[in-house]
Amino acid sequence: MNKIRRAALAALLFACGGFALLAPLSRAAGRAECVSQPSKILERAVPYCVLLPPSYDSEKTRRYPILYLLHGLGDNDQFLIHSGGMNLVEDLWEQHAIGEFLIVTPAAGASFYINSRDGKRHYEDFFLQEFIPGVEKRYHVQPGRRFRGIAGISMGGYGALHIAFRHPQLFAAVGAHSAALIEKLPNINAQNSRQISQLRVLGEAFGSPFDAAFWNQNDPLNIARTADLAGLKIYFDCGTEDDYGFDAGAATLDKLLTSRHIPHEFHLYPGGHNWTYFAEHLPALLEFEFHAFESSSSHTSSSH
Repeated sequence: MNKIRRAALAALLFACGGFALLAPLSRAAGRAECVSQPSKILERAVPYCVLLPPSYDSEKTRRYPILYLLHGLGDNDQFLIHSGGMNLVEDLWEQHAIGEFLIVTPAAGASFYINSRDGKRHYEDFFLQEFIPGVEKRYHVQPGRRFRGIAGISMGGYGALHIAFRHPQLFAAVGAHSAALIEKLPNINAQNSRQISQLRVLGEAFGSPFDAAFWNQNDPLNIARTADLAGLKIYFDCGTEDDYGFDAGAATLDKLLTSRHIPHEFHLYPGGHNWTYFAEHLPALLEFEFHAFESSSSHTSSSH
């Protein structure tokens, strides 16, 4: 299936809903499993879904790479299921555009995947200290950084970049669609609808009222200025008509990484901040993550 046809199919699938909680993949024998991870840090169980590849149940001794794919604001752990994204992944597997790896989608509410300003929700601590170890103990996963990736959409793109830039030793690759990156925090003008919508979409993770200093402390753009990102493969894209102006933030990250001579892949594509855009470009993100695993695997094989 050529890329244009696949992109059209992806957009169609994301426009449709209505998939069951445990939804088998029709042509490949993969499946989605939705469970939860107990958390002492958050004092509750956190739901998550895992998309298991076709050979997972039959090849009991095989271990797989793993991708943590983070949802956007207003969505949840089941976003790949109810959007039709599962079928998109199935198509990629069937066409051998990507190899087999696990895709894990944790619920994160409006946390932005950080430890909140008010100190009540330590989501980043949970993700690193409890979630990753718990998932990788439960499933047949290749150990170590070389076979672990992280990516996200919108709020999840922010979260993926934030976590990967702060902890690059944990991941082979990071990817983001339309990450919530703000080129420069505005002096808030109550008449500027774009400024107001930007701050509204940030939720309460950064304080209510909004704490600009706390934002700057957690901003992936600021972290990227000094972080040691050697060995971390980086991909991000954004629509040129992004509803929240995140395209300007993405362009700023591109310039920053370029100025530091940090290799990365960046694209601005026509489109807004919506599922049609995300669906069209998700295959490229998944292929990027898979090639990061593949190159790690090749390196490991050649070193023995």
